[in-house]
Amino acid sequence: MSKKNNLKTLDQFVDEQYGKEGAAKRDNFEKGYETFKLGFLIQQARLEKGLTQEELAKKCGTNKGYISKIENNIKEVRISTLQKIVELGLGGHLELSIKL
Repeated sequence: MSKKNNLKTLDQFVDEQYGKEGAAKRDNFEKGYETFKLGFLIQQARLEKGLTQEELAKKCGTNKGYISKIENNIKEVRISTLQKIVELGLGGHLELSIKL
């Protein structure tokens, strides 16, 4: 069997490691991924704006430690706080969507 035949898509790998969509282990994985992705997006936007964590925190009325915890996937963020970070701190606009 050639190496090419042994390759898996990311979806196949996740299905094998965490189960199909709807499985408890898969749901926990997906939740963790979304939290990580959100922290990463905030960090990237902050860096693009040339802000330190402390500067961002001051602009949106929180503290550096809280921003650090969000960026490092230690703390989940409330939607109202996320809106303040995006709009007041980063000068952006928060858009949410729901997929069914």
